[in-house]
Amino acid sequence: MINFIAMEAWVEFAVRWVHVITGIAWIGSSFYFIALDLGLHRDRNLASGADGEEWQVHGGGFYHIQKYLIAPSQMPGDLVWFKWESYATWLSGFAMLVLVYYLGAEFYLVDPEVLDIPIWGAILISLLSLSIGWLSYDWLCKSKFGDDNTRLMLFLFGVLVVMAWGYTQVFSGRAALLHLGAFTASIMTANVFFIIMPNQRIVVADLKAGRIPDAKYGKIAKQRSTHNNYLTLPVLFLMLSNHYPLAFASEYNWIIASLVFLMGVSIRHYFNSVHARKGSPHWTWLVTALLFLAIMWLSTANLPGEADMDAEATGPSAKYAQAEGFAEVQDIVLGRCSMCHSAEPGYEGLHWAPKGVHLDSARGIAQNAKAIYLQAGLSRAMPPANLSFMEDGEREAIRRWFEAAGS
Repeated sequence: MINFIAMEAWVEFAVRWVHVITGIAWIGSSFYFIALDLGLHRDRNLASGADGEEWQVHGGGFYHIQKYLIAPSQMPGDLVWFKWESYATWLSGFAMLVLVYYLGAEFYLVDPEVLDIPIWGAILISLLSLSIGWLSYDWLCKSKFGDDNTRLMLFLFGVLVVMAWGYTQVFSGRAALLHLGAFTASIMTANVFFIIMPNQRIVVADLKAGRIPDAKYGKIAKQRSTHNNYLTLPVLFLMLSNHYPLAFASEYNWIIASLVFLMGVSIRHYFNSVHARKGSPHWTWLVTALLFLAIMWLSTANLPGEADMDAEATGPSAKYAQAEGFAEVQDIVLGRCSMCHSAEPGYEGLHWAPKGVHLDSARGIAQNAKAIYLQAGLSRAMPPANLSFMEDGEREAIRRWFEAAGS
């Protein structure tokens, strides 16, 4: 018999794996080329007419790299384009958004305590925000306002702060930070797809036709590439934040997200300065540490109080609370899991519930029914090392209950 829940989990795992692999490839090539460009020696009169050069050593070999502002006198036939790393990262990331947050919207996207909206409305807001974000950013970059890159970056930070706050007013904390990361990542990939690659194609086409390319296309592409460079680290933090409730479940999660963008700027400023041979601004590490300390403090300020043990499930998750066998499963979960998964964990050394999952009420158990089924019913992942001695019969009861709810 095919277990479709397990298959769904494996599909999600596979897509997540692809997303991580392609993300590493994109970020690696992006960081490498930014470091290469900043580190080029431009004080040398090169016979080739190149703008700069650098010698590097790696893997037992030496590499002599030259950069041309426009292109060499003769277009090489084996020109390598770096684009699919970006496209594949965004496509796999969007697939993850659909699999986890759209198909599981009642658990991860919509939080009635934040805003009680229908699932289709939440998904529509998600899609519109991602597209409108890019259109607004692109318009700003192409306007007179975008001629001053420093001014543009400051304004973009303000937009990101507003979006951080806005997302937390619509979605669950977990989904809000994830969407802020997707919002930013969409701008980055759109920069590659709509600006950087088309501009490079124009330059290549002009060279093949014997025309002298306009240098403005390289300037525009460089601006967008620089933006991507400073946005990369915050996006990584936001994408990982859904595993850390101290980041997304805080009352100040939108401020935490805003400070993360400043941390990204300070870290990248240090490495960009070093690569450009402009010194080592060690003060950036102090700034980064202070920002992180502020984030740590905000994450534990005004932590939610003790959960209501009698809270009942509502909405789509109510079917699990009404399914045959729920009373037995509730007793099992309260006895085997709630000592850790509660607002005030009773297990020594735990100060908050792992991943922010609370299983000390009917509502909490019903809302996390799928996770309980996968991790304690189909597998023995939970409790970890079976610390609370969950028995095989209890795992069987969990499987029967979940499958009864879906029948």
